[in-house]
Amino acid sequence: MKALVLSGGAGTRLRPITHTRAKQLVPVANKPILFYGLEAIASAGIREVGIVVGETAAEVEAAVGDGSAFGLEVTYVQQDVPLGLAHAVLIARDFLGGDEFVMYLGDNLLQQDLSELVRRFEAERAKAVSPRLGEDPVVPAAQILLAHVDDPQRFGVAELDAAGRVVRLVEKPEVPPSDLALAGIYLFDHRIHEAVSSIKPSARGELEITDAIQWLVDAGQVVLAEILQGWWIDTGKLTPLLEANRLLLEGIERRIEGQVEDSELEGRVIVEEGARVVRSHVRGPAIIGAGSEVADSFIGPFSAIGRGCVIRHSEVEHSVLCGTSRVIDAGRIEDSLLGYDVEVTRSARRPRATRLMVGDHCQVDLS
Repeated sequence: MKALVLSGGAGTRLRPITHTRAKQLVPVANKPILFYGLEAIASAGIREVGIVVGETAAEVEAAVGDGSAFGLEVTYVQQDVPLGLAHAVLIARDFLGGDEFVMYLGDNLLQQDLSELVRRFEAERAKAVSPRLGEDPVVPAAQILLAHVDDPQRFGVAELDAAGRVVRLVEKPEVPPSDLALAGIYLFDHRIHEAVSSIKPSARGELEITDAIQWLVDAGQVVLAEILQGWWIDTGKLTPLLEANRLLLEGIERRIEGQVEDSELEGRVIVEEGARVVRSHVRGPAIIGAGSEVADSFIGPFSAIGRGCVIRHSEVEHSVLCGTSRVIDAGRIEDSLLGYDVEVTRSARRPRATRLMVGDHCQVDLS
């Protein structure tokens, strides 16, 4: 089995961060979002991975390289214009060949183990290939991961039959047939190639993967459904990105590798190698990245301070600082996402919280 990871797209919902950086490389819990998916793929025993890239191709390739750091063999597939998920499958045909594959959205995070999903798909296919006496099963062509959501109008939504097989898929329906949304992981065999070649662009001009899967269903193919166990987050906006950061920090264990002087570290706190915490209070779960300095400050729960940051005379809580940023005399910052090389200062202190979403190479003076 191979994997196809989608890492293109402009990331318009995370601007201004994504004006200068690939959305899949924005860190949560001090690790790029894309890396969590690659690690999950490697843990599932998959080695050959195609990464679909767009205008941020150079940055993604610089971060991932040949994939050897993850135990993978990576091939890059250039998508000049983001024309839909099914279009990504269409242009990756040479890489995928006739193999089964997992399609994984590079800006999604989920708690469920990918290995289990892969094993179940392979087991169902093997069962159909070697049926019991008197059975005449059809080999499944696909398996999709679904999640119960409160607002199914925002997603591709599935309708299942009594056996739990997909009978209908609708993209962003006004009247949803269920609350089961497509959760960003798909398993396919070679038959998906005929499907993506047969469908037409949707009203928004894209080749929708929901239309391709519906084509399989209409052609009499079996499409299995798996209901998500645990959480799933599309990190394409600020609020869900901070929620993903919170959920991942919930799972960390205390680890102190850097220097701590005259400070109080409370709970599950990671101080990475080369970091310094001086005359400060850090309440976990929180991470202080390698080479960062925290002095005379408070770092509150669910904060991820990236590499090489400097925080002095400030308070930071429930926020992500991507890296190499400076927060000096800034008062209290919460619920915020700061890009790389950001500078936040305050020329006159006031007892109020500040909420920020700041792009790379910015300077913010809070008067």
